[in-house]
Amino acid sequence: MIPVTYPAPSFKIEKREGVECIFDTFRKKWIVLTPEEWVRQNFLQYLLQSLHYPASLIAVEKEIRLGELKKRFDILVYDRDHAPWLIVECKSMDVQLSESVLQQALRYSISVPASYIVITNGSHCMAWHRHEGELKPINELPLFTE
Repeated sequence: MIPVTYPAPSFKIEKREGVECIFDTFRKKWIVLTPEEWVRQNFLQYLLQSLHYPASLIAVEKEIRLGELKKRFDILVYDRDHAPWLIVECKSMDVQLSESVLQQALRYSISVPASYIVITNGSHCMAWHRHEGELKPINELPLFTE
């Protein structure tokens, strides 16, 4: 597991029509604050504030096609050439990081072939580097230097 220390949150949260929502600065809209959304928003802040990934190269909850199916990835970080570099699959804290979660991220990476694959449930984080057809576990998230 990769240790993640989240920065102090500074989220805009409010009730809208009786439902707790959080303002997503990437999507520039209010989103229902589900347990998975809480993990996604905290992990985004970790990528920005702790790892200094450029916000301009991060996409959130974009639709992709897997054959006839339409799916949405959680977080995708592009490299400076705008090629998929790191894909993140977020789960709520009560979901174990299992083989099925990794397989979901790998399916998404068919459409967006990123070099790094990350899965997180907020409490735990696991990552792999894909290189020359091999998937190798890594012990820390990569620095954004590319």
